[in-house]
Amino acid sequence: MMMYYLTVYDKDSTVLLNESFEYEEDAEAISHGRKRLEEENYFQTTHRLTRKGKLLLFYR
Repeated sequence: MMMYYLTVYDKDSTVLLNESFEYEEDAEAISHGRKRLEEENYFQTTHRLTRKGKLLLFYR
């Protein structure tokens, strides 16, 4: 299992969402991250999904 981190920022760099979760595969984590962004209505807000040494999703 790998640990993934989903972080969403406001325009003034305020952290709006900061979650971590574990998955076996990057594809599963990306799917979960996208789902969480949609649930919280943050898909068009600056965000990133990372794991150790890798940036999986990024929107600015």
